[in-house]
Amino acid sequence: MRDASEQGKWEYWKKVIVMLCLGWTVIWIYRTILNPILPEIQRDLNVTSDASMGLIFSVFFFAYTMMQIPSGLLADRFGRKTIIIPGFILFAVGAVLVGFSTSLMFILVASFITGLGQGTYYGPAYSISSETIPKEKRGISTAIINSGSAIGMAIGLIGSSFLVKDAGWDWRVLLFITAGLAFILMLVFVKNIKKNTVQSKAAAADTEENVEDKATLKRLLANPKMVASYVLYFATCYGYYMIVTWLPSYLQEERGFHGTAIGFAAALVAFSAVPGALLFSRLSDKFMHKKITFIIILELLAAVMLYLTVSVNTNTLLIICLILYGFLGKLAVEPLLISYVADIAPKQGIGTTFGFFNFFGMMSSVVAPFVTGLISDATGSKVLGFYLATIIIVVGAAVMLLANVKKTPKTS
Repeated sequence: MRDASEQGKWEYWKKVIVMLCLGWTVIWIYRTILNPILPEIQRDLNVTSDASMGLIFSVFFFAYTMMQIPSGLLADRFGRKTIIIPGFILFAVGAVLVGFSTSLMFILVASFITGLGQGTYYGPAYSISSETIPKEKRGISTAIINSGSAIGMAIGLIGSSFLVKDAGWDWRVLLFITAGLAFILMLVFVKNIKKNTVQSKAAAADTEENVEDKATLKRLLANPKMVASYVLYFATCYGYYMIVTWLPSYLQEERGFHGTAIGFAAALVAFSAVPGALLFSRLSDKFMHKKITFIIILELLAAVMLYLTVSVNTNTLLIICLILYGFLGKLAVEPLLISYVADIAPKQGIGTTFGFFNFFGMMSSVVAPFVTGLISDATGSKVLGFYLATIIIVVGAAVMLLANVKKTPKTS
């Protein structure tokens, strides 16, 4: 009987990996499906400013970021499943409204609603994975979950480029399809996510013995290593969301890419990210004491690739730099960061901990699209936006390094 029970637990954590991976896939289809077709949307809505178009993404990510801490707190209080399912329903409704948008204001409101829905996913999802996946497999498992981001990004970029630019589809149809996928996945969550896990009960029992080990505001903001992880995640996300939002437009307007080639070139970041994430997370699991070293090296190399992307003269070299940025960048380093945060997080309130972590990271997704749009309007080019992102990543890596070189006293 015990063997059967253990086998059931083993199967459930594998099921969790697949479900959460699919969740990120659908979320990222939505996040990237509009990017290659911004010029078409701009003409359709009679918008002339790049900064105004950047607001579509900034408003979405503002709502997404707003939900990080509340969703983590609510998930710890009422259960992960109870928060994720209504969130995906709101996500589907918001995507439908974006599809019906007839003006910039309409699409901004609809994007805000969609961001609120997607904002319920991160903290609950990673608290589920942290509690169900064995610690020694946490890095590689998180990489597999995160690969959904890359898969969704590739589908969104290439699919919208081909269907709208080459096949002549109305861009609105893509939003209705995405809403349908979100609704179907919500039904999968309803059927398969358990309300409580053995691990969560064990954690609860453990925290009864150690009531001080909980995710209070003081613990989450007073620990230098935790704060450094927030800073680095902000920097990492800044570069990534700048790329996700404006790379297709940059390739089309400043490097001469056309049609499906725009989406395919931008999707190279996603394609190369999957093997990078799997490789480095596997190495991190094997050499757990070298986790910080892996994180710092990957961040610095990603910054170099981001800088070279707009500095090289030929499109061939640009594509190589994009591939290397994907291999070394956010999707490769994020599993290591999540595993690092899980290691130093309080045992009680891990959903809250990840909510704080993602809140600080996702603040950059609010800033990056609009700031890069402003830079583009002011200079006629997005190149300086890439350089700014490079500097921010280097600063974030330096903060993380300093926090982990200096030994810090334990906080109570």
